Amino acid sequence: MKAKLFPILLAAAAWPQTAPTAWTPELSMRVQPVADVLPSPDGKLVVYTQSHAVIETEKSEIDTQIFLAAADGSHRTQLTRGEKSAAAPEFSPDSRYVYFSSERAGKPNLWRIPVDGGEAETLTDWKGEIGAFHVSPDGKWIAFAGMEPRADEEKAKKEKRDFRVIDENPKNHSLWIVAAEPDSQGKRTPRRLTNTPDHVTDFDWSPDSAAIAFAHTPTPGADDWTKSDISEVTVPGGAVRPIAATGAAEHSPRYSPDGRYLAYVRSTDPARWAGIDRIVLLVRQTGESRDLPPTFDERPALLGWAGDSAQLLFTEPRGVANVVYAMPTDGLPKPVYEPRHGTLQAGRLNATGTAFGFAGESWDEAPEAYVLKIGDSIPQRVSSANLDLPKLPLGETKRVTWKAADGLDIEGLLTYPAGYNAAQKYPLVLVVHGGPTGVFQDSFLARYGLYPYATFAARGYAVLRVNPRGSGGYGRTFRFANMNDWGGRDYADLMAGVDRVISMGVADPDRLAVMGWSYGGFMTSWIVTHTHRFKAAAVGAGVTDLWSFTGTSDIPGFLPDYFSGEPWNAFDGYFNHSPMAFVKGVTTPTLILHGEADVRVPTTQGYEFYNALKRQGVVTKMVVYPRTPHGPREPKFLLDIMQRHVEWVDRYVGK
Repeated sequence: MKAKLFPILLAAAAWPQTAPTAWTPELSMRVQPVADVLPSPDGKLVVYTQSHAVIETEKSEIDTQIFLAAADGSHRTQLTRGEKSAAAPEFSPDSRYVYFSSERAGKPNLWRIPVDGGEAETLTDWKGEIGAFHVSPDGKWIAFAGMEPRADEEKAKKEKRDFRVIDENPKNHSLWIVAAEPDSQGKRTPRRLTNTPDHVTDFDWSPDSAAIAFAHTPTPGADDWTKSDISEVTVPGGAVRPIAATGAAEHSPRYSPDGRYLAYVRSTDPARWAGIDRIVLLVRQTGESRDLPPTFDERPALLGWAGDSAQLLFTEPRGVANVVYAMPTDGLPKPVYEPRHGTLQAGRLNATGTAFGFAGESWDEAPEAYVLKIGDSIPQRVSSANLDLPKLPLGETKRVTWKAADGLDIEGLLTYPAGYNAAQKYPLVLVVHGGPTGVFQDSFLARYGLYPYATFAARGYAVLRVNPRGSGGYGRTFRFANMNDWGGRDYADLMAGVDRVISMGVADPDRLAVMGWSYGGFMTSWIVTHTHRFKAAAVGAGVTDLWSFTGTSDIPGFLPDYFSGEPWNAFDGYFNHSPMAFVKGVTTPTLILHGEADVRVPTTQGYEFYNALKRQGVVTKMVVYPRTPHGPREPKFLLDIMQRHVEWVDRYVGK
């Protein structure tokens, strides 16, 4: 199999010169994702990032560069270039510069470039780590979260004494500031603003540039988000005072433009992994705070304040699309922009609160950058990232719904085979999302990723993507409906969806395949241990043993929340919902894919399932990707994963 795939990978650097006739994984690698769409403070310009896959003999990376356009979509230009990516663009308050981060100097550093072009200027010569950064409202300072280099680490590594004591000496980021303009000696020397031991995750400048509100956790560890608090530091003196420090998780501080309020997001106490969040409004003068009304999904992502300080803007999933909402300081939330077709991602509000940008796409429209002025209803496309993609047939995608056994409404996206004929029945690929609070949305079918939906449709398959109970985008009750029940009613939701597509006359019940990543990998392994109806399966980074997962993952607090206790106190729940407990008797040919550097779902989860299948004589193959965390990033690996999914289904299901 590998001999068949390898030449394709090498040839991918030179895209086919002949006109393609159908979508393939190789062709999907030409889709260019768009992100970080941000209008300038004066509303005249829009900056955004555009990425493309670099697949050469010795290269496999995503190159991201910054583009600039007028707010009406004209005068598009590529602002940054070079061998290293540029990311996180942010305008100066006067809209003259775009600040960004890049590893051009070998380490992450901060840069700026004039909007009318020219050479980028480096602002820092930082040897350590740099996280988020923001320019002050007066334009004089850039604040960033960062960590100084640890000379002792390099020395210990050279001397072969580089052992680690788990949970000791975490790599926490402090808050630093650096002047936007050089001093009389032409230097910009960063100054450490906070000496607190915690890790800074997010922050916001006060409108007078005199203070910074910042969210912080005890460590950068993924399990510590539940302990997030908010503090405020004065810029001249560095005095720190707590703003929100409770048993809940508080994060995303945002000052109102008039300086009267500080808004932030607060979880329940204790924080829940499935998420229940409210927007909190703090009156800065009195210190009094109050919860604003609950949002639809109760997981708002703050964009920031409108310029009049009368309302906050936020995004939140609703069904198969993300929606932009406004939350007034005194009133109920209401939609500001809801896509009529497709969904939106990467929303950002400009510094004056007058316009926001986002990446928009749909099943039949590739991602592009859009900008919308507050008060308008029709966004303006400003990019041309994917306008030159070939116009090839895509499987029509429709929203389908059905009733669960207990009466709950379940929704999914059904992609029909390209050239669908209602007189035929087609093989069906069921894809399960991760999370489990993830959600399938109406995104472009042909974008590259784990699952080549457009390729499956082009090869005569129907594809069903279900949002079973536990998914985001359908409200708190729905999202919490799989507590203590992984593989129970959520499994039934999926099977009911497959039966629905069969009853529609679209799917052939004898030609079914299933695949998923993370929680989707868990569910795929659960499905093949509980039914023989699927002829092929692909388990991606799947949780297969709940007990051993909890003891080896970087989020040991995750499943104790879902299963009401630690595994030693709730043994039956962990055992009865582990695919490994039911692995005897599996017959489905199963492909197992896993990243070797995955600390979220350690590779051992895949090995457990693979060896259990192999020792029973089940047709199985396991592929391990070096350097790869929980989500594959290298283009050659993504291409290989897509190819293997298609090849596995072709072999054991067939068209």
